[in-house]
Amino acid sequence: MVKVEFYTDAAGRIYKFAAEGHSGFAPHGEDIVCAAVSVLLQTAVLGLQEVAGIKPQVVVGDGHLVCHLSAEETGNAAVHTILQTMLLGLQAIQAEYGGYVSVKQIDSARSAPKKRQ
Repeated sequence: MVKVEFYTDAAGRIYKFAAEGHSGFAPHGEDIVCAAVSVLLQTAVLGLQEVAGIKPQVVVGDGHLVCHLSAEETGNAAVHTILQTMLLGLQAIQAEYGGYVSVKQIDSARSAPKKRQ
């Protein structure tokens, strides 16, 4: 299964996304689900670089992609549009192939430990 996680800040802006795994829908090289997820992730990274003009921190490997943006970059309208479009595409794939793709949003503001007073 491909697991994709989106991390949002207190304002609800995506500042990081990470994908791990292979869908297992079909053999390597024939897996349309894996290919679709990969295309959306990699196109979003290209859009961030070429359209939004930012340089996110990206780590790519076999069955692995992590993209992290700085706080300043998340406020960019083009960044927001690119990331929300990618999220919608991945959610559509999950709706059709839920046994092979998992998309999860993590609200970092809610999951952060509370500070003691």
